[in-house]
Amino acid sequence: MVDVLPLVEARLSAALGEPDARAAVTFLGTDRVEVLRFQEGDVVRYATLGMSAHPMTDPTAMLADPVKGPRAELVLSVRAGLAETDKVLRPLAVLAASPQVEGVVVAPGASLDVGGPLWPQAPFTSVLVGEPGGLVEDLLELDEPMDPVRFLPLLPMTANEAAWKRVHGAQALQERWLTNGTDLRDPSRRSVPLE
Repeated sequence: MVDVLPLVEARLSAALGEPDARAAVTFLGTDRVEVLRFQEGDVVRYATLGMSAHPMTDPTAMLADPVKGPRAELVLSVRAGLAETDKVLRPLAVLAASPQVEGVVVAPGASLDVGGPLWPQAPFTSVLVGEPGGLVEDLLELDEPMDPVRFLPLLPMTANEAAWKRVHGAQALQERWLTNGTDLRDPSRRSVPLE
């Protein structure tokens, strides 16, 4: 089987340029997860590298398939210089390790909570997983029967937005953001009006 991570890093670099920083985090019982930082104008992007090394497994499955199953990496985009967003590295690595640690399948529309601010003084403790294919194209060039690697954008949510999303759904929250012209890259934005 092909080593997925060099292909994933090449796809990230092709889409976002060369990373200007990287950090690695290892959790007990899991593989190492790196977080790469890409700077583009006034936007900084953080992408995980390591989550896609193994397929995500349905937690109800009796046996984990070592080859087949969805693979993904996470991408977070924020405006640079407005907050200490480089401190998001560990929370992002925690989210990327969650399929290995907790046996969850991360998919578009899901909410992921880190249990604290994404970075110091951040109004966000969770993210909404967006649809792939916009910023970084799916990595399809893997040997059969491996699934492609999808690059899932993360959209930071305030506590109120996360609670509202649980009731009304991801689509309704995204429509609310769109209707209000919400800048989802603003690291200190307020909650969208939810009345």
